[in-house]
Amino acid sequence: MQETRFAFGPFVLDPGAGTLLRDDDPVAIGYRGLRLLAALVGRPGEILGKAELMDAAWPETAVEEGNLTVQIAQLRKLLGPAADGGEWISTIPRVGYRFTGSSRTLGAAKRRLPLPDKPSVAVLPFVNVSNDPEQEPFTDGLTEDLITDLSRIPGLFVIARNSSFVYKGKAVDVRAIAEDLGVRYLLEGSARRAAGRVRINAQLVDALSGDHLWAERFDRSLEDIFAVQDEVTAKIVEALLGKLRPPPPPRNRPGNIEAYDLCVHARRLMDDTPQAAQEAHLMLTRAVSLDPDYAEAYRWLAMNHWMGRVHSGGPTEAARSLALELARKAVTIDPNDAGSRWILAYLLAYERSFTEAEAEFAKAIELDPNEADTWAALSDIDVLAGRVEEGLAHIRKAFRLNPFPASWYYLTLGQAQYAAGDYEAAVETLRRDETYRTSSRRFLAASLAQLCRLDEAHTEADLFLVANPGFTIRHWAATEPFRNDAMLAHFVDGFRKAGLPE
Repeated sequence: MQETRFAFGPFVLDPGAGTLLRDDDPVAIGYRGLRLLAALVGRPGEILGKAELMDAAWPETAVEEGNLTVQIAQLRKLLGPAADGGEWISTIPRVGYRFTGSSRTLGAAKRRLPLPDKPSVAVLPFVNVSNDPEQEPFTDGLTEDLITDLSRIPGLFVIARNSSFVYKGKAVDVRAIAEDLGVRYLLEGSARRAAGRVRINAQLVDALSGDHLWAERFDRSLEDIFAVQDEVTAKIVEALLGKLRPPPPPRNRPGNIEAYDLCVHARRLMDDTPQAAQEAHLMLTRAVSLDPDYAEAYRWLAMNHWMGRVHSGGPTEAARSLALELARKAVTIDPNDAGSRWILAYLLAYERSFTEAEAEFAKAIELDPNEADTWAALSDIDVLAGRVEEGLAHIRKAFRLNPFPASWYYLTLGQAQYAAGDYEAAVETLRRDETYRTSSRRFLAASLAQLCRLDEAHTEADLFLVANPGFTIRHWAATEPFRNDAMLAHFVDGFRKAGLPE
């Protein structure tokens, strides 16, 4: 979450934020130059070889040595002379370069998110205290369900699953976690499942004062697990908001615990490799056969079919049709599930059923305004409709609810920044490790091309095509749900300049 900053002379370098300041004023430095400077300043006085420096600035990319020479020359020009009149970076002939100044570590610039204007809570991953590591997914599923249950409560601000699970297995001070996530309250606990019974310990902590607002222990039959979840939710809501008035609509719960376990396993694999997606498909198909009235299994199975477009350039017409059918079935079984609603809305938008899609997005937000994925998906659709400001606002809301999200949030943000013409910001976003090696590279290539950094753009386009060999601009333009001709032309222009195939 935090990265070291460096101070030297009048400069402060923050590699994590991608900034260089001179006397508190920003210096316009490119991505490659920043990576090179961070490598040099981080090891003052040491000689860094050319190969090491090129790997720092162009990871996993073969480039000519002349590119390094150009970047070093630009850095020297940006930095100007050192206090003694010499250069900050010296050349070691035929070997590499050395940072000649002295630097000091400042530590991380602490990111402080302002507290929302309503009670804010994060559910930390419950600890599996059984002796069976196979129960880990069950404990994770318990945590995820509590997040979902609390997220649906009007008047609460609830952090999304991805961001809560950043802290799984880590011993971190509750105050530090609350500051990272921008919340006041934390729910933490443990679970033990054995011999048909489950024991849960849970406590609600005020991270500002350190006080425990509520704590309780539950020892029940495994068949009562969902009743326990409802009870824990009610206790937390009572502690934060008083008596709930009125309770949210009931959720569809699985009637088969094995189907529940399979669904918990599968949803952890949704954004992973094609092989993991196939494994998830088998699990979800089995879950549906065990419990044909389990809405969440249908919801994730719909998304699993749709994700074929990410892994194989699809999806085929048959897969799209089946995904939409499964999403509709999930909503029919549980019309109160915001997750099923936003997935149906997203698929409808790609089928260009825009009026119905907008109605489903609106219903999803009404059911659960804390569902970060809804806001991120809506951002994608808004941008392609030409509503760029709305798209940017929605993806920023998604990041606030989910400060450490899945990689596709960065793709969506970078796409919105490109659409807004903020190409430098798009490059910074799409260079992040979370998304850099995914299909977001096509937007990175387009952003670089619009900045006239054509060599870099062509390199990124080539790297994108290695993983997506069937990509063509024509197919992409025909299948994306654009509703604005000027926006479509803007993206196509960037792709063409980057050298992506027609």
